[in-house]
Amino acid sequence: MQGRLPPSVRVVEVGPRDGLQNESVPISIATRIGLIDRLGAAGLTMIESGAFVSPKWVPQMAGTAEVLAGIARRPGVVYPVLVPNMKGFEAALALERSGVPVGEIAVFSAASETFSQNNTHCSIDDGLTRFAEVTRHALGAGWRVRGYVSVAFGCPYEGQVEASVVASVTRRLLELGCYEVSIGDTTGVATAGAVRRVFDPLCTKIPAGQLAGHFHDTWGQALANTLAMLEFGVSTVDTSVSGLGGCPYSPGATGNLATEDMVYMLHGLGIHTGIDLDRLVDAGSYISAVLGRPVGSRAARARLAQRERAEGQHRSTPGGRARKVADE
Repeated sequence: MQGRLPPSVRVVEVGPRDGLQNESVPISIATRIGLIDRLGAAGLTMIESGAFVSPKWVPQMAGTAEVLAGIARRPGVVYPVLVPNMKGFEAALALERSGVPVGEIAVFSAASETFSQNNTHCSIDDGLTRFAEVTRHALGAGWRVRGYVSVAFGCPYEGQVEASVVASVTRRLLELGCYEVSIGDTTGVATAGAVRRVFDPLCTKIPAGQLAGHFHDTWGQALANTLAMLEFGVSTVDTSVSGLGGCPYSPGATGNLATEDMVYMLHGLGIHTGIDLDRLVDAGSYISAVLGRPVGSRAARARLAQRERAEGQHRSTPGGRARKVADE
C-alpha cells in the first residue's frame, strides 16, 4: 500500500563490488581500497567491498581478502562481501580467522530460470539449496546475511517476470535467514508502473523493512523507480558511485543508479541519508579518473561544474588572483 515517503533512507553502496566487477580495465587492490575509504569518509555506512568468487569468472574481484585487510575501517560502517557458494564462504571464514573481520555476506538468486542457469549454471531451486548451506554456516559464524533477487522486473531471456515469482524467491531467501532482500532491476527495464506491480503485492506479504531496491539506469528510469518504491515504505536502496556497473550476464544492461544522483534527489526531498554529497562527488571523480572516463553521475557533473565556476570567479577577483600568484 503506497503512503508517505520515509524520513530517512539507508543507502547501500555497491560500487566497489557490483560496480567494478564488469569493468574491462584492470583495477589495483590499492585503488579499490582508496575508493572504499573515500566512500566511508563521505558517510556511507554500508559499502559492498568485494566478492569471494572465482577470478576466472570475475577477475576484477580477485584480491578481495587483501582489500578487506587494507581498508581503513570506520566505526558503524559495514563492509559486506558477496559469497556465492561454500568455497567462497570458506575463503571468507579463513580471512576472519586471520584477524580481518567479515561480519556480513550477501547471497543472490533470480526470478527467472533461464537467467539463473546463465548466471550460476543451476536452477533457482538448486541455487537456493546451495545458499541454504552457506547461510546456515554464516549465521553460525555470527554473520548477517543479505539476499538479492536478480531480474525482478524483466529478464533478458524470458521478458517480463511474474510478481508472484519475485515474492516467492524473496520469501524463500528470508526463510533461509537473510535479514533483508534487495529486489533488483538487473537489466534496467523497469518503469514506475512496473515497480508498483511488483512491490504492491510484495509489501502485502513482507514487511517493508526487510526489502530494498536495486535499480539499473539503462532506460533512464532508476530515480523514478526508486521514488515509486519509497512510496511503499521501503527505505533501503542500492546505488553505485558514479553509476558504475552492469551485469556480465545481462546483455545491454548499463550501470547502476549513481549514488550521487540518488543522494541529491533524497536531500531535495528532505530525506536524511547522512551522506556528504561533496565528498561523494570526490570519490566518484577518483574512480572515474582511474578508469579514464568522465564521471557517470549527472549530479556529480553539475557539482563539479559549480566548483569550476566558483574557482574561476575567485581567480578573476584582484584579491583572488593575488592569492593565487602567492600560492604559485
